[in-house]
Amino acid sequence: MTFAIKGLDHVVLRVADMERAIRFYCEVLGCQEERRVESIGLVQLRAGVSLIDLEPATGPFGAGARNMDHFALNIEPFDEAALRAHLSASGVEIGEVARRYGAQGLGPSMYITDPDGNTVELKGPPQA
Repeated sequence: MTFAIKGLDHVVLRVADMERAIRFYCEVLGCQEERRVESIGLVQLRAGVSLIDLEPATGPFGAGARNMDHFALNIEPFDEAALRAHLSASGVEIGEVARRYGAQGLGPSMYITDPDGNTVELKGPPQA
């Protein structure tokens, strides 16, 4: 194996009512709002060492789609060439690598799809 899973980085949920969802996750479950990306309507909530990202169900990433957009796993090391070789050998289609924000900050990540069509983000350690 070319990497090890270190933990769950974040999960992205599509919600019907953003304010209701924020109240539930913050007031009932104890999360704290960490960041907003107004251009896409995203609200990121701190949940321990992980994040819960909330996006509007009617937003730019797929009205009418599933409630969960994707979940992200922290992995180390993030060796793009080794990851591509390993995943390709298993018949997994691999998305582009980009620098994305996660629970530990900005770092490399790629999206893959599991056999049931769920999107999984493989998230590397933060980079300065």
